Amino acid sequence: MQMQSRHFSSDNDAGDRVQVDEPTAQIETDKVFLGCVGKLLPLVLEFLIFHLVTIDVASLKAGVIQKFVAKEGDVVDPGTKIAVISKSGESVTHVASSKKKLDEAAPKPPPAAEIKNENKKSKPETAPVMGKPKVPSSPPPKQSASEPVLPPKERERRLSLVPMTRLRKRVAMHLKDSQNTFALLTTFNEVDMTNLMKLRSDYKDAFFEKHGVKLRFMSGFVKAAVSGLQNQPIINAVIDGDDIIYRDYIDISIAVGTPKGLVVPVICDAGRMNFAEIEEEINTLAKKANDGTISIDEMAGGSFTISNGGVYGSLLSTPIINPPQSAILGMYSIVKRPMVVGGNIVATSMMYIALTYDHWLIDGREAVLFLRRIKEVMEDPCCLLLDI
Repeated sequence: MQMQSRHFSSDNDAGDRVQVDEPTAQIETDKVFLGCVGKLLPLVLEFLIFHLVTIDVASLKAGVIQKFVAKEGDVVDPGTKIAVISKSGESVTHVASSKKKLDEAAPKPPPAAEIKNENKKSKPETAPVMGKPKVPSSPPPKQSASEPVLPPKERERRLSLVPMTRLRKRVAMHLKDSQNTFALLTTFNEVDMTNLMKLRSDYKDAFFEKHGVKLRFMSGFVKAAVSGLQNQPIINAVIDGDDIIYRDYIDISIAVGTPKGLVVPVICDAGRMNFAEIEEEINTLAKKANDGTISIDEMAGGSFTISNGGVYGSLLSTPIINPPQSAILGMYSIVKRPMVVGGNIVATSMMYIALTYDHWLIDGREAVLFLRRIKEVMEDPCCLLLDI
């Protein structure tokens, strides 16, 4: 089942000149996607994810925008006329000539010479006015200790009112509904990143030379998540009424922050990909997300989400589940911390990881074992190569 609506908006005004293929307006489209999940409870159905994308509407010809047929916020269908564009610039010329006529019709001020002569003639008629003695001005009242004295720039504070985008409103409503619906619980662990960092340092040049993409930590975490989901399939499952649906596939959603808001593209069949394929897919989806060209189908589905707050410097947080999924993994900054290694205190590159899960479906045992599997695989990457 798929339902979608398109809302019109534009940053241009009537009279603006546009070129061929220049973005003239925007269509914000959101789509409710329901895959093969069966008939869900109404409460769960409400949270089947809203995928919202802003699509630029390019001008088919160069000219001047005469008027917009569609209004801001209108729901439009494909093929609907939204604007009228004239090939000539007559409308702009007409506005300019009208303004000129108004300027000509306005009364002109008298010349400066005439004003000067009039002042000279009226001078003898004015009686001399005796100047009053200046009274010394009283000093300004002193500020009390409780009243802070602000610099002039801070006194002139301004407020800007900016409407929220539909994407931000939908994401906020979606995540708040997730908090109100699921029995959210978060468990934590920490990972020694020394071996994975050494592996990346040793092979990143050869990896790039062969595959044409950089070797990053995200592909390692995707492979580790696949291993953890295979060991604990309940985390990849979802509640359907009184039943539990176990998925035999693993689609990993990657949370990406863009200038327009949060989007979650999906790596389909991540369990069948190698490191290079995962890195290439992540690069492609992230570029499309930042450019605003990502499609709805590329954000549809997903059985598990990974959120990387470490790219922004976050040390630890409690991520929120992305319905209709049942869990989300958070990875964070790598920080040097004193750890006991072989009886000695050593400065070690450590990362906190967090798993938020739906306690209605997943017990603490499965959640902790899942995070332990992530820890084991990341601290000893050979486990992925040997499948142990």
